[in-house]
Amino acid sequence: MNSMMLAQLMQDLQDPEIMREAQKMMNDPAFQAQMKNMTENPAFQQHMKKSQEMLKDPKKVKELESKMQERLKEGTELLEKAKKERGTEDEKPEASDDDKKEPAKEEGDNKGEEDEMPDIPILSLN
Repeated sequence: MNSMMLAQLMQDLQDPEIMREAQKMMNDPAFQAQMKNMTENPAFQQHMKKSQEMLKDPKKVKELESKMQERLKEGTELLEKAKKERGTEDEKPEASDDDKKEPAKEEGDNKGEEDEMPDIPILSLN
């Protein structure tokens, strides 16, 4: 995951509408079946075991937290820069209203992208 995606993810986690949609998705039986298949995968289990072992070392945890904070800061800066650049592009007089709307239609048309969504394990807080 690049740093800009990380920053966007952290912002999205603060958005109540996105979190409601995520909850709906996680309650879907098809999604739950997909998560069950993923968590039963030996490669996934091995990766989780390695991650748990790594997180037992306080020095490693501090190192990982530091790297995460650096990447989050970098990503937030890149995200803000990209938003500013998009704002100045929208103000260009040579761009017609149709030109501005067309990319949004393409981005919003994600019918084929649903299958590309990464698998996210169900985290039970109970």
